[in-house]
Amino acid sequence: MAVLKSRDARKMSAEELEKRAQELRLEVAKEKANIAIGAPVSSPGKMRDMKRTISRILTIKKEKGA
Repeated sequence: MAVLKSRDARKMSAEELEKRAQELRLEVAKEKANIAIGAPVSSPGKMRDMKRTISRILTIKKEKGA
């Protein structure tokens, strides 16, 4: 999943933001599971980008008051 830019996230509805956050949380969980079983990390920066995107989404949701 691509990184979500702030300007794009602000155009999305609260439902879309929540759906995207859930998808990213699932991807983070999958990556953590792969790391736990000893699989090689495909892209080390991917986890950081996903976590930052989740934080960005939550911040924008809070700003909107949703």
